[in-house]
Amino acid sequence: MKKDVRQMLNDFTGGLHELSGTHPESVNAFMNLLGTNYADGALDTKTKELISVGIAAYNRCEYCIVFHVYKALEAGATREQIIEAAMIAVAFGGGPSMAYSVTLLKDAIDEFEKDFK
Repeated sequence: MKKDVRQMLNDFTGGLHELSGTHPESVNAFMNLLGTNYADGALDTKTKELISVGIAAYNRCEYCIVFHVYKALEAGATREQIIEAAMIAVAFGGGPSMAYSVTLLKDAIDEFEKDFK
């Protein structure tokens, strides 16, 4: 059964927002860490998001896969770049990483790439 990747994205971002109401210091610290590390530096944001896609696929974190596919597309990554990043994860993670790459990751690209055309 296909997962609703847009709903997963909304659930994740909504959960962060909700938790920031009860635990603002923790959520703000996490968001500050993301903001600092994803800013352009020696690597641009797109490259960092592609790295994140690979790590998410390797770790089989469903919400991470969905979120970072979206953010990679937002940063200008192409379908081919996202899939190539995921295939690096498969080289290290084997079958489980491939399973997530050919299902959830592919579905996330299919759903979100139209948002950035």
